[in-house]
Amino acid sequence: MRRMIKRAQRGFTLIELMIVVAIVGILAVLAIYGVRKYLANAKTAEARNSLGQIAKDQASAYEKESMTATVLGAGTTAGLSRALCGGPDGPVPALTSIAGAKYQSKPADWNAGNGSASVAPFGFACLKFTMDAPQYYAYTWSAATGGGTAVGSTFLASANGDLNGDGTYSTFSIAGAIQTGYVLAIAPNMVEILPEE
Repeated sequence: MRRMIKRAQRGFTLIELMIVVAIVGILAVLAIYGVRKYLANAKTAEARNSLGQIAKDQASAYEKESMTATVLGAGTTAGLSRALCGGPDGPVPALTSIAGAKYQSKPADWNAGNGSASVAPFGFACLKFTMDAPQYYAYTWSAATGGGTAVGSTFLASANGDLNGDGTYSTFSIAGAIQTGYVLAIAPNMVEILPEE
């Protein structure tokens, strides 16, 4: 009977306590890693979603009628009515504005410059793309080869960000090209370089 009482009053040994502390420490490290990964994925979702929207907007802009507004004479044609939107003069916002921070863009940021006159129409206004919420990434795109109307003309949209402010940028990009039959094909996947940087 005395032996039963002694066992019931006995506490944990030092080795048992050390094992429990080690297990709790390992679980804490795994939880911290998981939370950091989740937060990084939540931030990079902005770039993925916005680039997907830019690609869709480029496809919509390409399919709309964009011919000149001149009066056509009898028996004449207006020419090709589809064209890619030309890229803006620079990223919105400037890359220095997003280094390790969020940036709240102004509506005027999305209309500034409105792109190169070599490819018309151009700029974010052509895509009707803006962002109202604060952003981690700077967005831009370019349309090249053939002035945005010929088969083989391409566009490349990209998002650059510096989530931790160390000067190393993560880059997301998506491409598209006008194919035979004047169909705009968009890549099925984005290219991601250092996505969590």
